[in-house]
Amino acid sequence: MTATPEDLFHRLSELGIATTTAEHPPVFTVDEAKALRGQIAGCHIKNLFLKDKRDQLWLVVCPEDRAIELKTLPTLIGSARLSFARPDLLREVLGVEPGAVTPFALINDTARRVTVVLDAEMMQADRLNCHPLHNSATTTIGTAGLLRFIQSCGHAPRLVALG
Repeated sequence: MTATPEDLFHRLSELGIATTTAEHPPVFTVDEAKALRGQIAGCHIKNLFLKDKRDQLWLVVCPEDRAIELKTLPTLIGSARLSFARPDLLREVLGVEPGAVTPFALINDTARRVTVVLDAEMMQADRLNCHPLHNSATTTIGTAGLLRFIQSCGHAPRLVALG
């Protein structure tokens, strides 16, 4: 069963992780998010759900303005050639729709199929901003809290210098 935002916030509360959430109209791109988010402090992120040619799944999380080249990314993260995963695979594994990809969706990856890559520079920020399983809100979380949440989902994220 796919977790709801309420399930997510309950899990974060159980872990003692403080968050704040701001509602807004749905956004599907970084540019739309920039125009609508107002004055939400912290590092705003983008998330790439990828599949390599060996069928390994990857979630790459980085600052929204980070340029990511799919041709060179495999060398940085140790994958085979990468492409964007199909929307049906995203729904199956992470339980979210395109435009709502988020590290919080790891709550749904109970089979631990996804390898998580976090941008090392991004992880130096105090606060990160993520969608809470849908793209009509932004949840702010401390960097250490996000790490604790990801680990509680059974994932050992890789910190990689993507810049």
